[in-house]
Amino acid sequence: MQHKASGKMNHKHKAYNVPPGIDILHHLSGRRSYTWYKASVLVLTFLCYAGYHASRKPPSIVKSVLKGEGNIVASTAPGNGRNLLEDQKTAVTSQAGWAPFNEEGGQALLGGVDLAFLGTYAIGMFFAGHLGDRMDLRRFLSAGMLGSGVFTALFGLGYVWDVHLFSYYVLVSIIAGLFQSTGWPSVVSIVANWSGKGKRGLIMGIWNAHTSVGNIVGTVTAAALLSWGWGWSFMMLGFMMIALSALMYFFLVVHPSDIGLPGPDGADYEKPSAHGSESHESINFWDAWRIPGVLSYALCLFFAKLIAYTFLYWLPFYIKSTPIQDQLLTPKEAGDLSVLFDVGGVAGGVIAGHLSDRSGASAIVSMSFTMLSIPVLWMYRNFGHTSFSINVSLMMLGGFFVNGPYALITTAVSADLGTHESLQGNSKALATVSAIIDGMGSIGAALGPMLTGYITSRGGFDMVFVMLYLSAGTAGLMLSKIAAAGVFLDVQAQALVLPEAGH
Repeated sequence: MQHKASGKMNHKHKAYNVPPGIDILHHLSGRRSYTWYKASVLVLTFLCYAGYHASRKPPSIVKSVLKGEGNIVASTAPGNGRNLLEDQKTAVTSQAGWAPFNEEGGQALLGGVDLAFLGTYAIGMFFAGHLGDRMDLRRFLSAGMLGSGVFTALFGLGYVWDVHLFSYYVLVSIIAGLFQSTGWPSVVSIVANWSGKGKRGLIMGIWNAHTSVGNIVGTVTAAALLSWGWGWSFMMLGFMMIALSALMYFFLVVHPSDIGLPGPDGADYEKPSAHGSESHESINFWDAWRIPGVLSYALCLFFAKLIAYTFLYWLPFYIKSTPIQDQLLTPKEAGDLSVLFDVGGVAGGVIAGHLSDRSGASAIVSMSFTMLSIPVLWMYRNFGHTSFSINVSLMMLGGFFVNGPYALITTAVSADLGTHESLQGNSKALATVSAIIDGMGSIGAALGPMLTGYITSRGGFDMVFVMLYLSAGTAGLMLSKIAAAGVFLDVQAQALVLPEAGH
């Protein structure tokens, strides 16, 4: 079904809410179908958040370069990259690192930079959702992407300018984290505006592949640019974010009503704009916490993102530091191999969304995935070094179970809770609820990498994995009450059906 808009409504929104690029397209070739606009929103928001995640990957890739190692193994074949699945002779080279990160306690400093970024990202998330419910999301999102790109590039410019002040990298990371916090509440709210209510798990599970796709693009790009100097890993991805911010500003349609179309459920919903008024008051921050399920899912995501971001920021370093079949990999090789964790994550997000749609039990699906991740992570730590094939298989399986519930909770669950029946149709809560859930998750995301830097500088990765096991178990327990209630309701429903079947 294609929605048509009256000329009057179209003129009204054209005056202030139609993106400039879409306005030009309307003048050149007329209006498109509802499906065309919806598809453009899904593609643009996919590219948008893939860009956000890609720009977060350079720190994990350059960690080993900044830290510096006495024994870095490189291929003896000049000009050829090593095939990771073949035995080759290797030569030991030295790497000086980059002050102050190559000095004693450098790993703790790297963890401090991660905390500076992720801590302000988590704090900013709570405010970003609240602002997003009150502002034009297209302008808000574009400005956030522009700032993210600028400060990602500024981190890399520390290499060009030969900056060795720890305070410089911390300050740049703090501001970059604040700009990055604009992304998630905005894109979830925009996609939900076009998706309507109902089963969102599978669609949003596929759409949420942007997280892993962005990680893969960021990893491959940052690793490939290491030969130019570590700063280019940041600068190139920063420039990409700046370009994407322009694309969002000119072409992203936040809500169907912005171009004179009714909402996905048939309602003529009005988003706040520069000249418009709000038909509903945005929900109070503390009232959003009282929506049933928000607290449980927020606490679950705290531990789920702690695990996911520990891998996001430290997996390449871990791979480079851990011999596989008695071989140590170079930073580039470790970065390239680490993308397989995100390949497994794409599949995990899609399957978790599909199972949630089929069962209607998001809590049970999320809880099952987090609990199953514990034995998989244990096997990866204890057997991943024995061969490349085992390492790859367990890494992908780990990504599958770690990213599955993370993807489901941050997308479909957040959108469902943001349109909960207790809100009585007030859609303005969506960005606030998304920000609360992902904000809590982001606090865990900040703590995980920081604690990893501290723990590894004092005792290696064994205790890091213990932290991951405990986090996964706690994440599952946070949803146990909701999962048990869902099972109880299913049993009750079956008990009512059976007597009727007898008649």
